[in-house]
Amino acid sequence: MGPYAKKVICEELGAPQNSVVNSTPLEDFGGKHPDPNLTYAADLVTEMAKGHYDFGAAFDGDGDRNMILGKNAFFVTPSDSLAVLAHYLECIPYFKETGVKGYARSMPTSGAVDRVAKAKNQTCFEVPTGWKFFGNLMDAGRLSLCGEESFGTGSDHIREKDGLWAVLAWLSVLANQNCSVEECIKKHWHTYGRNFYTRYDYENCESEPANKMMANLNAYVADQSNIGKVFTSGDKSYTLAKADNFSYTDPVDHSISKNQGIRLIFSDDSRIIFRLSGTGSSGATIRMYLEGYESDPAKYDMDPQVVLRPLIDIALKLSQLPELNRKRCSNRYHINYVL
Repeated sequence: MGPYAKKVICEELGAPQNSVVNSTPLEDFGGKHPDPNLTYAADLVTEMAKGHYDFGAAFDGDGDRNMILGKNAFFVTPSDSLAVLAHYLECIPYFKETGVKGYARSMPTSGAVDRVAKAKNQTCFEVPTGWKFFGNLMDAGRLSLCGEESFGTGSDHIREKDGLWAVLAWLSVLANQNCSVEECIKKHWHTYGRNFYTRYDYENCESEPANKMMANLNAYVADQSNIGKVFTSGDKSYTLAKADNFSYTDPVDHSISKNQGIRLIFSDDSRIIFRLSGTGSSGATIRMYLEGYESDPAKYDMDPQVVLRPLIDIALKLSQLPELNRKRCSNRYHINYVL
């Protein structure tokens, strides 16, 4: 990725050579972890927090994933990044020429982009995790922009995530709007409201209790008598509006992908999602995603962990995750990243 970033950012756009760091390809990534998030790109976060720079971005080794930061290390969640680009997509010359054909997100990704799609009368597809589902829609001419909560963003110019493209798209938006990253995000929240979001990874869990937890949840969502139940934690109450194990029928080739994740969707658009992966000898990983929507501007700057605490408590109690996996998971409350 480094040589491409140097070529585009420094040679084509004229940024100083020291604008791109860690750009020499190394087999071991220089001893660093290649994922672009707040944990593994801590050096960038620290540098941006000093307030000397207006825009920062991190990529993984092959450049398909990206993380966007503003001045003072203002963090743009992948879900918000997708939604903001969707809102301003027409300011990018490519889309002025081709038109906007639709948006898509992976199922665990927050519904922020859905609100943009509704306002702009565009279709927004919710697909399983996996870039091939986006590719089918692009090939059929039904999709212009897509993304996932794990820092992947792309458009129909290529059939893969493209982190460098996402950065260039962001720079186009900022130039068009003549604003900072933080101003752009907060303007978006005041237009659409804020989708608070977090993901917890429980790693190296024993397969048997992890599978039991998922089986229990599957039985729960299959029982439609649970629809309408009210869950309360602290001063917050949530009414269950929909529950299922996500299934997707591809509108292009009509293939069906079942059992893509347990979904609990509440009447206020809050969501709890559970997915299980890696059930081999090395241990399972349970991923828990939580999303809550707020339209009150007084709450937009709140910590997502505070806003989502009632939903987190409900998710842990309903799933029995701590009881079933107690002392069986390393990093049991490890947060891979907080959005």
